[in-house]
Amino acid sequence: MPPRRVIIDTDTAGDDALAILMAVLSDRLDVDGVTVVAGNVEFDYQVENAKYALRLAGADDVPVHEGARRPLLKDFEHADYVHGEGGLGGELFPDTGIPSADEHAVDYVLRTVREDPGEVSLVCIGPLTNVAMALQREPDLDDYVDEVWVMGGAVNAPGNVTPAAEFNFWVDPDAAKLVLRELDVTLVDWGLTLDASVLGAEAFDRFAAFDTAYADFFRTIAEPVREFTREEQGVDGATQPDSLTVALAMAPELRGAAGTYYADVDEREGLTRGHSVVDTADVADAPARTRVIESADADLFEELFAGMLEEGDPERPL
Repeated sequence: MPPRRVIIDTDTAGDDALAILMAVLSDRLDVDGVTVVAGNVEFDYQVENAKYALRLAGADDVPVHEGARRPLLKDFEHADYVHGEGGLGGELFPDTGIPSADEHAVDYVLRTVREDPGEVSLVCIGPLTNVAMALQREPDLDDYVDEVWVMGGAVNAPGNVTPAAEFNFWVDPDAAKLVLRELDVTLVDWGLTLDASVLGAEAFDRFAAFDTAYADFFRTIAEPVREFTREEQGVDGATQPDSLTVALAMAPELRGAAGTYYADVDEREGLTRGHSVVDTADVADAPARTRVIESADADLFEELFAGMLEEGDPERPL
């Protein structure tokens, strides 16, 4: 099978950067481009972080397109308290000198999917502002894309930025609401992240023994996330939601149970801003179009991650 063409839409902090590494190092994915959206840290840091990850993987030729610098309607706060100032642990501030592509992210996405309908998938690991803007200009976007993978929401689980909401959906709930309403989305939520993507103390020690640039990069950016996860969530490890999303898009062997449901997002300001509702009981009089990945093979994910860090080959165990 030829590799699947994808566009990675990202608010590049630590885990996003590792997810970009996984995507470009995979033989099963062909990354057409990277688009950047407002989210984790200051926008210009995010752009440089994406370019740095691509350079580390030897993929300088993959274009980086700058997109929305703020959500559709809401104000928001960055998550540098998790990822460190700059997004890569607080010690690494890349200055690659690589120019961004001239084309705005939304223009690039629309041109690419229109040129080759049904050939390109979107892997969305940040807030969904860029995708929502594309939808506003092309209401038939679902007919042009292959698959749409989204890391976001908290299905039957507490949020990670408020009690109700996961960060990506909280940042731009209006965009998330529109995307879930208009596109056939495959959702990788925060609850699945806690079940299948946590790299614990044993994994950290194992990866520390790898003498590679990829492993050095991981250690630099993952320690602050590990500390935050331990203090705030009582888990000794680093969650890898974005890398898990890329891995699931890349490797069907990783996927467990899944169901397709009606899903919606609360866009109102207040305590429930960004709360995701998934009708697993099938009681809503609304179309079921969001495929929710409900389980994944955590051991296999760790091996994919290890292969990436040790040999630059995330498919080594497949």
